[in-house]
Amino acid sequence: MGHRKQTRRTLSVIRGSRQGFTLIELLVVLVILGLLAGIVGPQVMKYVGSSKTKTARLQIEDLSAGLDLYRLEVGRYPTDEEGLQALVDKPAGASNWNGPYLKKRVVPADPWGFSYHYRRPGRHGPFDLYSLGADNTEGGEGENQDILSWE
Repeated sequence: MGHRKQTRRTLSVIRGSRQGFTLIELLVVLVILGLLAGIVGPQVMKYVGSSKTKTARLQIEDLSAGLDLYRLEVGRYPTDEEGLQALVDKPAGASNWNGPYLKKRVVPADPWGFSYHYRRPGRHGPFDLYSLGADNTEGGEGENQDILSWE
C-alpha cells in the first residue's frame, strides 16, 4: 500500500510540472524574436540583393560566351532584330548555325524578371549586353545599378 501512495505522489508532481507557459513568458519570447528579426532581417536582405547582382553578371558572361560561339560558327553576331533569341532558335539565313548556344535552350530573364538588353553594333565593343537592374531604368546604385558586359 505504501508503494501506491509513493506512485500517486510522483504522478501528481509530474502532472504539476506539465503546466504551460505563462503569458509573460510568451510575450518575452515574442519580443526577443522580434528584436532578432529586426537586426538579422536587413542583413539577410542585403545579401539577397547582392546575390541577384552577381547572378546577373554571371548570366551576362554566359550569354556573351554564347554570342562569341555564335559568331565563330555563323560568321557574325546576331542582328538587333534577331537578338538573343538567335542563340536558341536558328535565324533565317544563318547557314552555319549549330545551336542552340545556351544549355537550357531558353534565353533567361535577368534576376528581376526583365529581358536583357542587346545592341549590335555596340557602343563599347562588337555588341553591348546589359541589365538595368531592379528598377529597369538607366543608372542607379545598389540593386538598381546597371550590370554591363563591357565593365
